[in-house]
Amino acid sequence: MSQARTTPHRSGGTDTRTAVTDAEVEALVRGICFKTGPPRSLGVEVEWLVQELRAPRLPVSTERLEAAYAALRTVPLNSALTVEPGGQLELSSPPAASLMECVGTVSADLDAVRAALREHGLGLLGIGQDPWHPPRRFLRQPRYDAMEACLDRAGPAGRAMMCTSASVQVCLDAGTEEPGPLGHVRRWWLAHQLGAVLVAAFANSPLAGRQPTGWRSTRQLTWTEIGADRAGAPPLDADPRGAWARHVLDAPVMCVRRDGGPWEVPEGLTLREWTRSGGPRPPTRDDVDYHLTTLFPPVRPRGHLELRMIDAQPGEDGWIVPLAVTAALFDDAQAAETAYRTVKPLAERALGLPAPHNPLWVDAARHGLADPELHEAAVACFEAALAGLPRLGATADVVGAVTGYRDRYVVPGRCPADDLLDELDGKDLST
Repeated sequence: MSQARTTPHRSGGTDTRTAVTDAEVEALVRGICFKTGPPRSLGVEVEWLVQELRAPRLPVSTERLEAAYAALRTVPLNSALTVEPGGQLELSSPPAASLMECVGTVSADLDAVRAALREHGLGLLGIGQDPWHPPRRFLRQPRYDAMEACLDRAGPAGRAMMCTSASVQVCLDAGTEEPGPLGHVRRWWLAHQLGAVLVAAFANSPLAGRQPTGWRSTRQLTWTEIGADRAGAPPLDADPRGAWARHVLDAPVMCVRRDGGPWEVPEGLTLREWTRSGGPRPPTRDDVDYHLTTLFPPVRPRGHLELRMIDAQPGEDGWIVPLAVTAALFDDAQAAETAYRTVKPLAERALGLPAPHNPLWVDAARHGLADPELHEAAVACFEAALAGLPRLGATADVVGAVTGYRDRYVVPGRCPADDLLDELDGKDLST
């Protein structure tokens, strides 16, 4: 029987502090994970490492970061400004009605952020994983204390993810209920196969501790090492809602929150087991909502689809290229159909295993576009994206940026990680 906690909290008429059963959790997750309809909105979350302008390889002190972020919180922004556990900066755009609206909003916000940081002698670095510094916690909060304790059980990858990684995350509408290029089942499948191509084409983290790791995307390797239960996708099947709901229930609980004192970090307790056992206290709707934020698959359904596999990109505007390419390959019906046909043969290399713990994704992270099949697929996908971008209203500048990226990296089978490796002998990784 459901047991109400003493302090009710209501959201939309539902008491979120009432204990839930596993059947109720499954119904809840199925109802909220895919909000279907014609794709109409787009968003992006851009993460950056924060560095000293005068000496980029020196660590930024906690005091300087605190002062800079205090100043930033007084800057009017349209995007949400958040800080990651290691002090990385993230801007999350509001849902935009078009690609160019999204680009315009985030570009203006980044201009304001950079100006404020310059006043403190700081700047932004677009790279998937810090090439110089070991993980160092900036934020001391119960959530991150619990996260660190939980992820430490699997090794050092969790701290690297929390404190030294940065990405470009593209947020897309889930798609229509009906089948076809814009249907949610097709888009869910496409995100997991095309995701490997995006990993390879935009890989930008080949270094750690100032040395090559042997991977073009060390950031993606880090996510893989966290483990399939925390950072893996569910099996792909014809019912994405059911697959995701089962994955959520069978994933281990990161923590049990407490109003006072440290949060519990149970070992091996899945959400399904928690709902059935009721201990250490009965889980509530609030706990389910929180549990969803502690799962980090490469494609996370949050009503919309959050594509999380792209490394942060070099240059002030480098983030625009993966945003534009991804938007075109999902939201333009012709480009989406081409992308689907292009990556379908690649799916065999996944061996039926969920991303990113399958050979296709591992090869993408290790080799980038030096992998011949991924290279061929990336060339075809960029051509399809370039054809679709004008139909999405992209400006000549955005089309030009994607064209330039194609010519510089995709056609010759390179990625930004290759530039960093080429520059390693020159000891200049500050740009």
